[in-house]
Amino acid sequence: MLAVRARPGHRSQGLMNVSGVVFPCALGRGGITANKREGDGGTPLGAMRILSGYFRADQFAAARRTRLGMSPISPALGWCEVPDDRNYNRPVAIPYGASHERMLREDRLYDACIVLDWNIRPRRRGRGSAIFFHLAREGFTPTDGCVAITDAVMRRLLPRLSRKSILRVMR
Repeated sequence: MLAVRARPGHRSQGLMNVSGVVFPCALGRGGITANKREGDGGTPLGAMRILSGYFRADQFAAARRTRLGMSPISPALGWCEVPDDRNYNRPVAIPYGASHERMLREDRLYDACIVLDWNIRPRRRGRGSAIFFHLAREGFTPTDGCVAITDAVMRRLLPRLSRKSILRVMR
């Protein structure tokens, strides 16, 4: 289990406890929210199973050493974020007609990107999309609702993660 709480006095930064070892992490610009909505910037409160992930093969070969189903990111991989679209909160092939997140990012935040089961089954329109566990920006600046850690911590955690792993965001 990966337990995440907000860092005292910093709602968009957190502390992740993994078997008694604590790592800093970034949270959504809206802090932790119990009523997640599309575009609110909040990190959803609750337990989320780790489902699978994506990695950038030329930058993050460590992703191959995990029990998770990890797929290489291609330039054509996107993630739909339009609540009224039939592929809302699902991967899509780019070019795609509706608004989407591009998974192959220049800022390399998704060099290792783990899909959490937030709003996957069942999917509810407008309850938030693309809630991932990915790499953080320098200084742990806010995400759009995801949980993000350093490259070094991700490399350390990946071999321990499986579909049985739970990321629990708590207050």
